[in-house]
Amino acid sequence: MKAQLIGRYINGNQSVTIQHYSSRNFLKIWHYHPEYELDIILTSKGTRFVGDSVDKFMPGDIVLLGQNLPHLWLNNNAYFEEGSALTAEAIVIHFGEKFVSGLGFIPELAKILTLITKADCGIAFRGAANEGIIQSAKEMIKSSGHQKVLFLMDILARLSIVEEHSLLSSPGFVNSFSQMSKNRMGPVYDFVISNFKQEIRLDTVAAIANMNSSSFSRYFSHCHKKSFTQFVNEIRVGYACKLLIEDHYNISQVCFESGFNNISNFNRVFKSLKKSTPSEYLKLHSLK
Repeated sequence: MKAQLIGRYINGNQSVTIQHYSSRNFLKIWHYHPEYELDIILTSKGTRFVGDSVDKFMPGDIVLLGQNLPHLWLNNNAYFEEGSALTAEAIVIHFGEKFVSGLGFIPELAKILTLITKADCGIAFRGAANEGIIQSAKEMIKSSGHQKVLFLMDILARLSIVEEHSLLSSPGFVNSFSQMSKNRMGPVYDFVISNFKQEIRLDTVAAIANMNSSSFSRYFSHCHKKSFTQFVNEIRVGYACKLLIEDHYNISQVCFESGFNNISNFNRVFKSLKKSTPSEYLKLHSLK
């Protein structure tokens, strides 16, 4: 299923908008938009799709989404039954590039910019800190003008120091490496993104980084807390998830289109990263 572009447009006199959403269920469309989005779930349960991530959601969840990251909050079946008294309620904040670029001029807000960069993959927050942030968001609804901006800056600053959080979509799905700061690994990222469908030799990428193979492996593992092989596999599996979701290829075709050279290895690596087989993942996403 192809994600739909939906306008969440902010007019020229604003950089932030907030909506208190309350209905029988959330919007049942797999979609994306250029604005950043902060979602605060007040009531209802269901399945959350963000990029190639599939998780359950519940009241009290807070999620920060980067630009153009496909997403869908799909309520449980009970919310769509005729005569159901259940409701889906959330506070949804959108903010644009004007707001983000303005933060770059204030050194004290560097942690917020780091948080927003990580949101390229989507970030889910859970824990005791959420309660106070939810209360601030409720107060933000009643605010106006510059107060909305101040509320959002405070909320993002508090989220930037929350330890109980997790990244959602894989980098391979959102191709977020183009947004990463360009250090000596920059050319390596570019090479992998351009060539992950083919065999990638360690000595080739080590040469790109002007290092020998063993030094490159140690340096990469130190920087990323994972091996280079795992990094490449995440790129390939993320791309495989995209192909599966969009339903252009069967599983065997997806395997080879994603850079794997045999089905058994593809299934093994896919399950180790996504905690489900490709067929199970495809069935789960068919909910959309």
